[in-house]
Amino acid sequence: MADLKVKIGTLELRNPVTAASGTFGYGEEFADFMDLSRIGGVFVKGTTIRGREGNPYPRMAETPAGMLNAVGLQNKGVDYFISTIYPRIKNYDTNIMVNVSGSTVEEYVATAEKLNDLDKIPAIELNISCPNVKEGGMAFGVNCCAAAQVVKAVRKAYHNTLIVKLSPNVTDITEIALAVEGEGADSVSLINTLLGMAIDAETRKPLLSTVTGGLSGPCIKPVALRMVWQVARAVKIPVIGMGGIMNARDAVEFILAGATAVEVGTANFINPAVSVEIVDGVNNYLDRHGFPSVKQLIGALNLNPV
Repeated sequence: MADLKVKIGTLELRNPVTAASGTFGYGEEFADFMDLSRIGGVFVKGTTIRGREGNPYPRMAETPAGMLNAVGLQNKGVDYFISTIYPRIKNYDTNIMVNVSGSTVEEYVATAEKLNDLDKIPAIELNISCPNVKEGGMAFGVNCCAAAQVVKAVRKAYHNTLIVKLSPNVTDITEIALAVEGEGADSVSLINTLLGMAIDAETRKPLLSTVTGGLSGPCIKPVALRMVWQVARAVKIPVIGMGGIMNARDAVEFILAGATAVEVGTANFINPAVSVEIVDGVNNYLDRHGFPSVKQLIGALNLNPV
């Protein structure tokens, strides 16, 4: 069996496969379907300083080769997470990481500070890229100065591994990646959802209450692969890739493009045990191709013409 261990800053993952925020709840919802200790980590759903009700329904819609969502970061707030959720999930034998969002720099900082003291939360994923809220979120992720500002402030307040989730809804994602790397990010994760919309031609109405929402699933994979490849060549910190990963072959492609680890998102809605299957598939790939360690696969894309 190949060595699947990878490192994100000082954070060690037993393998490069993790569950993406917003698609895996708090991990406990999937414990009946899979052994959580088999995957490298879980990014729990988006958490904010105060509870949010999210957007009005309808807020999900199926599209060809993907889905749109406009959930809007519905959660009960960081204090509820600390008092109620954390005690239930802290002893899972995997890395539990919290996706953090906010409408202002101060909200991001306040949430991160509260998570500092949780000894079983080794990392946070700073979500500066959510297209489903009317303020904050993506507003920080599409501007270099704003992205740098929020990361700099959180870096001063948060002492563990800091991962920054990037928006694909920009002209040059490498500029944002370099800006957050410069302010102390330990890693970047990408891509978040692409901004999209769907219309019901019969009713002449949008399918989402917010009109637009975040597009995910296999349809965004070529864009995600391209952006991961570009960012991995631009920054020195580890890249976590996501966007349409449905199986082990997809995961391997992201690693070849330069990702140190991957996040599995929309596929969890189709097959709740898919992450474990991807771990096994990556291991099989390494064995078949004679790689003793997954680290040798990171960025090993052969650019020579066929």
